[in-house]
Amino acid sequence: MTTPSLFPYAEFDGHPATEADLRIPAFLNYGHFTAMQVRGKKVRGLALHLARLDSANQELFERALDADRVRELIRHALDSAGVRDASTRVHAFLPPGDTETTVMVTVREPAQKSAEPHAVMSVPYARTVPHIKRPGEFGQTYYARLASRAGFDEALLTLPGGVVTEGAITNIGFWDGTSVVWPDAPSLLGITKALLEQELPGAGLESVRRPVTLDGLTAFRSAFLTNSQGIAPVRRIDDIEFTVDEELMKRIGQAYDRAPWDTV
Repeated sequence: MTTPSLFPYAEFDGHPATEADLRIPAFLNYGHFTAMQVRGKKVRGLALHLARLDSANQELFERALDADRVRELIRHALDSAGVRDASTRVHAFLPPGDTETTVMVTVREPAQKSAEPHAVMSVPYARTVPHIKRPGEFGQTYYARLASRAGFDEALLTLPGGVVTEGAITNIGFWDGTSVVWPDAPSLLGITKALLEQELPGAGLESVRRPVTLDGLTAFRSAFLTNSQGIAPVRRIDDIEFTVDEELMKRIGQAYDRAPWDTV
């Protein structure tokens, strides 16, 4: 049995990764994945993760991905790594000539998104098939690194005309004083975003989707980022400053905390 000191840990279809297994992601980047934070062997929005994996698998490989099988593979990897808290990813591949989907589960140290206000740099980039979460996205990595070198914390992907879509590894939401506004544009529906869309109305916060453009950002008071590691406020996008509304962030955080934890 491995220990946390041996992170990261990976299994393929329930067995420790071999050199032959690792050739699959090394030479085949056609696949999909989901990323989650596990605490006490529980995950927020687990059903959404499993549904996203199955939907992507059917679209890419024309094969269902059984939810019970995936749950068992996650449990097995956590048990083998000897941990209950972790950053976990589930990757799916269909190697040439195979008829069954290969599932890789990776286990790393738990992570929490920094709550420090983020600076975001807009970039002209649109992901191919953005509704599917895929490994090896060169453009996302390139622009995220470019933003970092320029002193920013995240890149904001935009379409022609300055249409805002999503962050390089995040979703972005805006606050106009009355509603949380999510950009209505092709993007990945992150699990944290999906949970917030479910929970915000119960917290007294209207949640809507509508088009957002760079030249219209001054209409918003505040903004925030979400991904599997949590939620963080935005202090500026390019040279546009946003109010870091601590009360708003508290209410959004409380809404997210209402989302139940599901046992793997």
